[in-house]
Amino acid sequence: MIKYNPTIGMEIHVELATKSKMFCACKNGMGEEKSPNKNICPVCTGQPGSLPVPNRDAIDLVMKAGLALGCKIANDTKFDRKNYFYPDLPKGYQISQYDKPICGKGSVEIEFENEEGEIQKKIIGITRIHLEEDTGKSIHQKGTNETLVDFNRAGVPLMELVTEPDITSAVEAKSFCEELRLLFRYLELSPADMEKGQMRCEANISLYEPGQDPLSGTKVELKNINSFKAIEKGILYEMKRQSKALDEGEKLTQETRGWDDKLGETFSQREKENSDDYRYFPEPDILPLKYSDEYIENIKRSIGELPQQKKIRFIEQFGLMSENAKIIVNDKDLANYFEQVCSELENWMHEEDHDFNEEGKTKLYRLAANYLMTELQKYLMTFEGEVKDIKITPENFAELIKIVYEGEINSSAAQTVLEEMFNTGGDPSHIIEEKNLGQTSDEGELDGIVDKILSDNLDSVEAYKAGKDNAIKFLMGQTMKETQGKANPQMVMEILKEKLK
Repeated sequence: MIKYNPTIGMEIHVELATKSKMFCACKNGMGEEKSPNKNICPVCTGQPGSLPVPNRDAIDLVMKAGLALGCKIANDTKFDRKNYFYPDLPKGYQISQYDKPICGKGSVEIEFENEEGEIQKKIIGITRIHLEEDTGKSIHQKGTNETLVDFNRAGVPLMELVTEPDITSAVEAKSFCEELRLLFRYLELSPADMEKGQMRCEANISLYEPGQDPLSGTKVELKNINSFKAIEKGILYEMKRQSKALDEGEKLTQETRGWDDKLGETFSQREKENSDDYRYFPEPDILPLKYSDEYIENIKRSIGELPQQKKIRFIEQFGLMSENAKIIVNDKDLANYFEQVCSELENWMHEEDHDFNEEGKTKLYRLAANYLMTELQKYLMTFEGEVKDIKITPENFAELIKIVYEGEINSSAAQTVLEEMFNTGGDPSHIIEEKNLGQTSDEGELDGIVDKILSDNLDSVEAYKAGKDNAIKFLMGQTMKETQGKANPQMVMEILKEKLK
């Protein structure tokens, strides 16, 4: 019997990919600026007399995220001051939103594998999405008591998404964060790279006994998580820690805890503040903002096809298996590349006037998908760039798939051609010709070669006729060796079977 059940809510912070910061004209370096305190001005460093001006692009991006998640978009909203002091918060307060966020309630569907290995789906509620400014960055000097502060990040637009306490396991939390990052990338809100701090995930975890109120436990906020794997490990650790404490009669403290990835454990940082502790009040230097329904509708029309919609379409339009469609869709650039390849294949089918039925088309599309997911991935793993940066054009990749589909080269030769294409961006037909990789499909030529193989291997011929089926594989191998791997294996097998009757 399970003694305690977890209640988990998530807070997701995402740095938005705008050109400038949230309330000033300084460059938004997304935390990638190498020189400290370069992108700063009186506004983002909190100098007296400086006035903030809201970034419209950042507001539009938050609306876009909310609309994609089915949130209610506010027609009027405002900014507030959230008061607390840290060395990396130069004003002593953060411009954020409190009682009138841009986005209200929404939801997202996640897909995850349970403990029994079954794929499950679940709806996670979104409480709100609001906009604020990021803080600077404290840099603790090793071996000293000194701390340096870099304000390049101070004032970068930061979107915060808060969920309902609907998550009940570590794997659900991980799947939720993965789904959100994919959505943010499709919407081009942010690269959302966790290692670079562009997306930060925090989990609020509490335990309760079955039969009690799921919200009755003491909430602990888990911070400093910089990977999806760490999200899962951190929540699992915290559930075990709290469970042990409750078993021993210990009173849990509502607190903020950090995650130490090296030690694989959480550690106490400070007692958790309540909203009253922040002394929120309306930002006096920014007027309330109002948006018409027409303005919001224009934002909605700018949203393209979302990941789950694309996955369903790939399954229906190209006949991909669900898991393969998911793998391709999980990389927006790869999904776009795949579509361009399929478009080239469709042109080839029409131009050459091939009589392709639906089964044949599906086979062709799946072949392209398999080469993208397996063969091409071998080179992408060591490639310093994205799919969109590779030298192989979709037209040339489609031509390679066509050549493989028609049996003009075998699998081994296709890998050689693909490697050369990846390195040089060359045309596959030219590479095949230059390297003499073309497959022999001349029936008369193959017939003579098979006759020679059979006469040189009479023992194997007799073994096959005596019922040893493996003997034909040996004869097949000898034929391929004789032709240096260029013989069409399907034709060779047909000729062998005919002659061995």
